[in-house]
Amino acid sequence: MSAPIYMATVSAPTNIACIKYWGKASTALNTPINSSISITLSQCDLRAVTTASASTSFTKDRLWLNGAEEDISGSRRFRACLDGVRALASNKIDSETGETVVRKEEWSSMHVHVSSFNTFPTAAGLASSAAGYAALVSALVNLFDAKERYEGELSAIARQGSGSACRSMHGGFVAWRMGQKADGSDSIADQVADENYWPNIRVLILVVSDKKKGTSSTAGMNTSVATSQLLSHRATKIVPESMKMIEEAFLARNFQKFGRITMEDSNQFHATCLDTFPPIFYMNDVSRIIIRVVHAYNDWSGEIRAAYTFDAGPNAVIYTLDKYAVEICALMLMFYPGDADDYFNMQDMKEKIKAFCLDDSLVAAVRKTCMVSSIGDVKMIYYTKSGPGPQILDPALALIDPVTGLNIRKP
Repeated sequence: MSAPIYMATVSAPTNIACIKYWGKASTALNTPINSSISITLSQCDLRAVTTASASTSFTKDRLWLNGAEEDISGSRRFRACLDGVRALASNKIDSETGETVVRKEEWSSMHVHVSSFNTFPTAAGLASSAAGYAALVSALVNLFDAKERYEGELSAIARQGSGSACRSMHGGFVAWRMGQKADGSDSIADQVADENYWPNIRVLILVVSDKKKGTSSTAGMNTSVATSQLLSHRATKIVPESMKMIEEAFLARNFQKFGRITMEDSNQFHATCLDTFPPIFYMNDVSRIIIRVVHAYNDWSGEIRAAYTFDAGPNAVIYTLDKYAVEICALMLMFYPGDADDYFNMQDMKEKIKAFCLDDSLVAAVRKTCMVSSIGDVKMIYYTKSGPGPQILDPALALIDPVTGLNIRKP
């Protein structure tokens, strides 16, 4: 009789930072030089799904990503997550019989097979690694029935895979505290407010490019830390106060304050990239025009109704409130011409956007301020909101064959 295969399948969200993390205090521990804070996005469209399996019949650890097998023999990040979670393993109990089917010390004798896929452009600045490593850690936690020794330990393990992954271990508004301890154990994420606290928050993601970015986040951070004179000032003088103010704004549901801080931090982050030598250009001309459109819209309205932020890539994320979302979507559709049925992800929004009539004075204000755009400048617009952290999925959705232990997800 062949050895049993134990499996767990989860999905995990991406998150978009309002106060950015940029620069590592320790490369080995993947700890940051500054704290950060983000909104976790709904998993309706953007998520990573991962199945982790273990068996004494497996001869080595294996990983399939989007259907293709990856060489993980030298992957320090994958190993840190696997070893970190396995060290917290407990006995696996059969939910029906109450019997122990795997003793916690037996997990160390099993190799793992992992299969994962994500539903958004990889390496294009949309925090795909955050979702991927949060899903990996969460799947391993459920596989091994891992138990934290202190609150936040699992987020510390996810952080070693990808820094921002620690924030994807929670839903809603999530802070990554940089920590002070030499071992990095207090560099963890905590939930400031869950996804239901401010239910009117909406998020638009304008995909300007779905290509892999020219400078990876890790390479960019290392160069910035080594050469940017502004980065240290941002991390030590600006970010601590910004963190305090944006948490207060979010908890007060004050979009005016929240939006301004978010845009200012995005601008400051990209200023440090420009101050890096040689300079790093994550945004492009389309990105900069989107910034001008947002400011023109806010100036026309007389208040901050939309707030942009850009991670390490050209794609724009715009935070707004539900009462302005259709208007902003219609404005972007006007300025970046295309078919709403192809552009937007949600069917009910498509019909509202197509039926919405923009105010002539708004159109005139934007056209006066901004250059004319071209069809194709924006590839896709995701309309979404805040959502929960990792979710356990039905075994029927597993990406690994329960009999062979091999990947069944096609590229």
